[in-house]
Amino acid sequence: MILEIADIRIQPGQQAAFEEAVQRGLDTVASKAKGFEGAKVNRGIESPERYVLQIFWTTLEDHTVGFRQSPLFAEWRAIVGPFFAGPPVVEHFELVTKSA
Repeated sequence: MILEIADIRIQPGQQAAFEEAVQRGLDTVASKAKGFEGAKVNRGIESPERYVLQIFWTTLEDHTVGFRQSPLFAEWRAIVGPFFAGPPVVEHFELVTKSA
């Protein structure tokens, strides 16, 4: 399993609208992508305009090719992109160890 981390900063005062949009985008768009295994969204406490989106993919290519190069990505960005204060910083991780 691959973990995608997107560090997102949104326009001030748009938290409630962004949170609704990101949930809608996950439920109606991202969840349709091959290899999508779930997601989590966290809002910053010290920086309430900062969000960390975690998406779990079966393979790296499920995200970088299957999703990013499909019409689903344009749909996703149309939903969440208008809230961005700048481009998200996205990186991928693989599990090394896990504890209960």
